[in-house]
Amino acid sequence: MIEINNISKTFENILAVDRVSVNVKENTLFGLIGTNGAGKSTVLRMVAGVLKADEGMITVDDIPVYDSAEAKKKIFFIADEPYFFVNSNAADMEKYFSMVYEGFRREDFYSYLDSFGMDKNRKINTFSKGMKKQLALLCGICSGTKYLLCDETFDGLDPVMRQGIKSIIAKEMDGRGLTPVIASHNLRELEDICDHVGLLHKGGVLLSKDLEDMKCNIQKIQCVFRSQEDGEKAMKGLDIIRQEERGSLHTLTVRGGREKIIAHFATVDTVFFEALPLSLEEIFISETEVVGYDIKKLILG
Repeated sequence: MIEINNISKTFENILAVDRVSVNVKENTLFGLIGTNGAGKSTVLRMVAGVLKADEGMITVDDIPVYDSAEAKKKIFFIADEPYFFVNSNAADMEKYFSMVYEGFRREDFYSYLDSFGMDKNRKINTFSKGMKKQLALLCGICSGTKYLLCDETFDGLDPVMRQGIKSIIAKEMDGRGLTPVIASHNLRELEDICDHVGLLHKGGVLLSKDLEDMKCNIQKIQCVFRSQEDGEKAMKGLDIIRQEERGSLHTLTVRGGREKIIAHFATVDTVFFEALPLSLEEIFISETEVVGYDIKKLILG
């Protein structure tokens, strides 16, 4: 487990990270969401041990990460703009990472290169941004580390490559217990793969919850009531987060378990009723509006 306890980081007079505390459980995919400048990259660099927190502590499997070679062996960090040696090719990077990481899987690395149509002897400085991201991800995935830290992983990848990388990550999680932490400014990028999501805003954690818990505890209801009295009766006793009306159609976002909410609406007379699954975007909009933020302005643009 990665434990981030009350960390802060300041650059000159700029507070980049402000008392952030989150835990990353093993064999889960943690999505770190936030706009540019929210502190995502700084948090990842501190988790990787590249930067030292001014305050607080970060431990990897109970080992303080900064200045610990043992902890850093468990981590592969991919920056937003991956670094490669000058005039190197993919084969050169494989040789380097094979020396740094004892568990680097050479055969899988070259197999993945072939699958993605990447020439191991081509100079990396001739690669597009997306190809460099692909290569960095393949190096990280094949490093054999327990934790994979990715900054804007899917930025620059076309849809086919993006789905291919997601599939490989899912396979690695299932096969060897890989724990990825993926930072992104785009909520929709991570919707289909995250187990836990943390939202950073202005250097602090606005929200950090398991996705399944959020989905189970928030319901989207669409209904048309037989009468105004039925509508008033239905609204009593509900923890309503959001409410919209279009003519006679009521759309409600309600906090509570699905079965309990459905049972509640069964006590009133409705012309039409359905309970719908919420997208990650809708869940975050609901959760952040409660604490006074508009995520559509923060993340969705």
